[in-house]
This record gives sequence, structure tokens and C-alpha cells, in this order.
Amino acid sequence: MTGDRTETVRLLPWSGPEGKPCYVVGDGTGYVSRMADSVESVQLGMAAQILDHAADMLADHKATAAQLRFLAARMAEALRDVRRIAESRGARLPGPAGDGPEDDTESPATDV
Repeated sequence: MTGDRTETVRLLPWSGPEGKPCYVVGDGTGYVSRMADSVESVQLGMAAQILDHAADMLADHKATAAQLRFLAARMAEALRDVRRIAESRGARLPGPAGDGPEDDTESPATDV
């Protein structure tokens, strides 16, 4: 840490070699964090567009099985991206007060 800035670990919205997760450590203001913000924005926008397209396609009774399989594959990709974004953002949220074993306010059961 430097000064008053807190460094955190952030799951990035892309994978490394062999599909392994990528992380960045920092205060969230660096180049990689800004690039990750941009990629997340694109991914969320694409997910919204796919949902709109899915609604249209499902309403079209002439959609073929191949078209619906293709749509399902793109929706799975989008859902995977959105889940990763949610996990990344959730991990960066502060935990609720009293969320740890040292803060446990319940006393152990005792026989009287």
C-alpha cells in the first residue's frame, strides 16, 4: 500500500493461458483496471443485446433449431461473462460488519 490508498485484488474479465483466471493488484485506478472496466462495459452491453435478440427470436415461431442452438451458445457465453463480472465486483465489496469468527456474537452452548 502507498499512503492512504488501499490495494485490492481484482478478478479481470478475461482469462489467461489455458483458461486460468487473471488478476490485478492495485487501487483500481491504473491502466489495467481502466481496461477491465471498459471490457466489462462491452460485455454487459453485448449481454443486453443478446437478451433483446433472444426475445425477438423466441417470439418468431419460424426460428430453426440451429438458430436457437446458436443463440443458446451466445447466451451461455454472455452469462459466463456477466457471472465473472458479478464475482469480481462482489469480491471488491466490503463485507458486512461482524462477518468473521472473531466478531461472532453468539456464545457457545453450555450445559447448566
